Amino acid sequence: MLHRYTTRQEPDGILRLPCKTRRASRCPACAEVYRADTYHLIRAGLVGGKGVPETVTAHPTLFVTLTAPSFGTVHARREKNGKVLPCHARRDAETCPHGHVMSCTVKHGPDDPRLGEPLCPDCYDYTGSVLFNALAPLLWKRFGDALRRRLAKLGGLTLKELREHLTLSFAKVAEYQRRGVVHFHAVIRLDGPDGPAAPPPAWATADALAHVVRQAATAVTAKAPAYDDEPERVLRWGEQLDVRPITLDGDLTDQAVAGYIAKYATKAAECVGTLDRRVNPLDDLDAYNLRDHPKRLIAECLRLSAIAELADLRLVNWAHMLGFRGHFSTRSRRYSTTLGELRADREQHARNDEITTGRLPLFDEDAVLVISEWTYAGKGYSIGDQLIAAAITGHGVPDTRAGAR
Repeated sequence: MLHRYTTRQEPDGILRLPCKTRRASRCPACAEVYRADTYHLIRAGLVGGKGVPETVTAHPTLFVTLTAPSFGTVHARREKNGKVLPCHARRDAETCPHGHVMSCTVKHGPDDPRLGEPLCPDCYDYTGSVLFNALAPLLWKRFGDALRRRLAKLGGLTLKELREHLTLSFAKVAEYQRRGVVHFHAVIRLDGPDGPAAPPPAWATADALAHVVRQAATAVTAKAPAYDDEPERVLRWGEQLDVRPITLDGDLTDQAVAGYIAKYATKAAECVGTLDRRVNPLDDLDAYNLRDHPKRLIAECLRLSAIAELADLRLVNWAHMLGFRGHFSTRSRRYSTTLGELRADREQHARNDEITTGRLPLFDEDAVLVISEWTYAGKGYSIGDQLIAAAITGHGVPDTRAGAR
């Protein structure tokens, strides 16, 4: 007998396991681990490390923000030279058909609950907002395809030949604006045919990449099918497009970009005021005490989900995400390391530490592991755990951890 373990000496006789969620609203501790992993994943693709050579710093790399179009005038916090400006001050403001004056002279604070709320909810295009969120992943895919086509044209190559000269690598994260629509922040890098270990061709410069990014962003579209009396909708990126090079020093450094993307990798639509779990179509939305704007967005998702032409969008499953059904944080295959590799390294480090300190024996290849009995104990905190966690944090704790006995 080399080693024996039992949960009898554990608190409550239970071995607690992390839930491994990325959502900070559910489990801040696990979300912080996910944020740190994402930070190292993004930064490795900018300065090297984690299997990526340091020469990657010489590759053309841009930080690109793709926004959503306008679906109606909303309350916003505006600043200029450090001074907060009125929201929407209009001297000769028009009155909408519903009787609302389309003007707001309030200087909103950063935590004002009205931020993102439409000046006139009845004029706001809730249908367009939901459909844009649902089709945003398709817009991103077509944006990437358009980038490759334009890079191939720029180099005088076909798409097939482009793979032998250039690799387009990226890592992106989705962020919710307060009005309830997503936009994407992306790191886009040009590599040689062998990925980050090979330099791109001489014609693939940062200026050339910025040029094709602007072209592709304005060219790609996604169509929502027509239904009932509603015509087909053509959706595209918003007019606000931010394209900036990433440098080792200055305002937009590798650390700033990695930290920015990692921060939003742990968030979802909570900033809009919606729920962080799925909504049942039979649920009473009034019982959730939601603000009018997120409640209308969820209700619109449920309404559109009943339309046969829009069934493929699966809006009923993603009503709590206001229609968005894509992955929040994604990367191309050759951008850098993977989250799985980072977790495996952390697990091996913890195992080696256990062996070094004598808490775990060094098993050889012929060792036989015998598992007597494991029983699922449940999900969430026990009553005692909730009291302890509430005393430490000062507020209630969600049931987010699993345990085994």
